[in-house]
Amino acid sequence: MPDALLQALQTPGLVWMMITIGAAGLVRGFTGFGTAMIFVPVGTQFLPTADVVFLMAITGVFSTAALFPSAWREADKAEVSALAIAAGIAVPVGLWIMAQLDTLTLRWIAAGVIGVTLAAVATGWRWQGNLGWPGRFGIGGAAGTVGGMTGLTGPVVIIFYLANARDVAKVRANTIVFLAALDAVIVTNLVFGGMANASTLWAALLLTGPYLVTTLIGKALFDPNLERLYRVASYTVITVAVLAGLPILD
Repeated sequence: MPDALLQALQTPGLVWMMITIGAAGLVRGFTGFGTAMIFVPVGTQFLPTADVVFLMAITGVFSTAALFPSAWREADKAEVSALAIAAGIAVPVGLWIMAQLDTLTLRWIAAGVIGVTLAAVATGWRWQGNLGWPGRFGIGGAAGTVGGMTGLTGPVVIIFYLANARDVAKVRANTIVFLAALDAVIVTNLVFGGMANASTLWAALLLTGPYLVTTLIGKALFDPNLERLYRVASYTVITVAVLAGLPILD
């Protein structure tokens, strides 16, 4: 058995992280988002932020294989491309910021980002303005920065989509395609930047199993007519995860 795999099996909190990623997979399967908001608060209790960012990106790449084909057919490709290009440019900025800050500070930032996102979507906040293409590039850039810094790739673009009344299936498809592109960019930056290691890769592969299974289950359960139920369930799981991961509770 490879030494890196043995190290991965000894990862602190591995069982808790597997349970958490399983719950996150269900939410991701029927909403298209939520994985990082559920996993990051728990994962950062046991691992350095850079490892958590890598875990999120790797598991995201694998889970996308199950969701991407149908999402690609439904997505607004021009809009998602603009978001993804801007996010890809901004990811190195987020990774640089992450390297400058200590883990505790990053955990508080992550909790704040999740809290704001959850409050915005749960209260039904809406913005009626028109961002245009410059605004879309700005949203993508902000998503890339926050994603690289904390592993929370989704919140910024989630607020952007849910703040505008749109078809739930289209929002889900756009989000899945965008997050797939952003995960690939983050993995590339971490690998070539020397911020990833073999044991973390093995840990990601161990988490991918339950995550992929529950993502497929969530996908099978998806029904646009049950949007309200999905949202309530997602908000509840995210709230529990962020409260459990607050540094003040350590």
